[in-house]
Amino acid sequence: MRLATLATMLTVAIAATATANLLPALPGPSGGGAGPDTGVRPAPVQTVLVFTGRVTDTGRAPIAGARVRIDALGVEGTTGQDGRYHIPVPGLSTIPARVTLIVTHDAWAPVAREVPVRGDTVRADFALLPAPGQPAEQERNRDAREGRGSLTAAVQRRLEAAGIVRQQNAALPASKVAAFGVVAADRADPDFNTESYGHFAENPFLAPAHNPLSTFSIDVDRASYANIRRFIEQGQRPPIDAVRIEEMINYFAYDHVGPRGDAPFAITTELAAAPWAPNHHLLRIGLQAPRIDLEDMPPSNLVFLLDVSGSMQSPDKLPLLKQAFGLLVDQLREDDRVAIVVYAGAAGLVLPSTTGDRKDLIMDAIHALEAGGSTAGGAGLRLAYNVARENFRPRGNNRVILATDGDFNVGESSDGAMIRLIEEERKSGVFLTVLGFGTGNIKDSKMEAIADHGNGNYAYIDNLMEARKTLVHEMGGTLVAVAKDVKIQVEFNPDRVQAYRLIGYENRLLAAEDFNDDTKDAGEMGAGHTVTALYEIVPVGVDTDVTIRGTDSLRYTRPAARTGSGRGELGFVKLRYKQPDGDTSRLLERAVPFRVTRASTDFTFASAVAAFGMILRESEHRGEATLDQVLALAKDAMGEDAEGYRAEFVRLVERVRGLHSIAAR
Repeated sequence: MRLATLATMLTVAIAATATANLLPALPGPSGGGAGPDTGVRPAPVQTVLVFTGRVTDTGRAPIAGARVRIDALGVEGTTGQDGRYHIPVPGLSTIPARVTLIVTHDAWAPVAREVPVRGDTVRADFALLPAPGQPAEQERNRDAREGRGSLTAAVQRRLEAAGIVRQQNAALPASKVAAFGVVAADRADPDFNTESYGHFAENPFLAPAHNPLSTFSIDVDRASYANIRRFIEQGQRPPIDAVRIEEMINYFAYDHVGPRGDAPFAITTELAAAPWAPNHHLLRIGLQAPRIDLEDMPPSNLVFLLDVSGSMQSPDKLPLLKQAFGLLVDQLREDDRVAIVVYAGAAGLVLPSTTGDRKDLIMDAIHALEAGGSTAGGAGLRLAYNVARENFRPRGNNRVILATDGDFNVGESSDGAMIRLIEEERKSGVFLTVLGFGTGNIKDSKMEAIADHGNGNYAYIDNLMEARKTLVHEMGGTLVAVAKDVKIQVEFNPDRVQAYRLIGYENRLLAAEDFNDDTKDAGEMGAGHTVTALYEIVPVGVDTDVTIRGTDSLRYTRPAARTGSGRGELGFVKLRYKQPDGDTSRLLERAVPFRVTRASTDFTFASAVAAFGMILRESEHRGEATLDQVLALAKDAMGEDAEGYRAEFVRLVERVRGLHSIAAR
């Protein structure tokens, strides 16, 4: 009778959860945005709470007979032969927001973890390390646990037969990971979320009378769009700080005018009405780098720096990484060279620099990688840069390609230390590409920072299609730099512009003085890359309800008197860049005519993407923008869309429209 009652109660609880999932509110991401909830929330009388999960070693082998205890609720359970536990807790009148689970076993070191309680079922997986003093048989999976067993014996023999000796490194001992007998568990738990995004405030409207210059570093990163897509496809609202509008706009290619003469790109401008504020204008500034065919690309000296720590075990991390790099290896030529460095408990050289025609050898090394251990990211970066310098190609493409979830937690772990390391290493002429993988513990802010400071770019790989886009279709833009330290400065004409606002690029802003300072780092531009920047303009004489930031009147100086020159100009664009191996910048300039035209197809599509980003960010500047308007604009501006990226954007917006909490805005 008690079992029947418990089954009925579980059915009711599951039905209640399913009903809640059908409500219009779009859930936010697990662990994102808001601070920790430490209170107690009310619950219906007789609520059943179920704790479930799996206990394994870090080689993923199940551990039977482990005790899982929840002290706060006074219950515990034991794992079966498959390592799984299932602990129902009936009769609760209140549900704690967080509880601590403690896992113990005589042969394994204990683990304690605090987990959030969301819904009626809490899943928490644990990976245990052997207890000190256990017999040798307990160490049978030690290599996998500590990141040493990265290659199978067969591959090891093959590498040795080819004259390649793999560096064997001592892994970080368990005693360095353990703290007071309790170790951090493997983060395979889907409810354990430590994703982090850098906070920024949107750019305001500025008056050119007080702030005539807008200066920023170009940004060709694409990570934000792919990451947003991942959230939306999972039925979640992206964290606001994950939405970087400039990266969304620049995810798509546009048909800007190509470069002429010696410059690696040309500047194009276009002025039209702003769709979300018809009495405002929208200015588009575009750059187009020259496209390079694969056979014309300079020879590459690449170092794959691959994260094989325990946090990389899930299918969307190391397994997807292997597939993605397989696509890149297929593009390699005989003149290219590849080395592979991995890092987990320690960093190691898996494959010394090898010619690109030995694809089978390179792929064997990649496919044999296994995940396990902690994350010595700093040591991995140092080793990868050392290998890149040792094989430097003076007229080639020298680059470290870091693939990780960004969860650096041993060694150079702080953002400041990592950035200083990257800034020092970039002096060698080795560029950096960062590829993010996975969910749950993505360190987006850290990966973006090290890419920005390492003369590099950052992409997020959420599926094989994105891997193909980044590493095959846009291989030149991803791997071959045509210019570095690219900066843009726009001077707005106060005779024509009442106020202006740069859309996006908040974390790329520069001081006006930085534009002429060649020691200031800025963005890298790759072969075939396009860069688009949008400004929303309030024309002179237009009534507007936007807040325009200015300054109080000054006692000793006055704003410069208007000269009346350039009355036919909206503004003046200046651009500085350096050659990839240069130290002195070059200058390009172009006047922006005050000529409002009907938006081109590319301009219309870019404005649709910008409006979508403002809706996702809940921007105070989104004006009349709606998802219906975004869809109408995007559908009218599909263009040729050979790869289907714009069609995918339309489907993404339609999916968001079906998630009512955003669509209602």
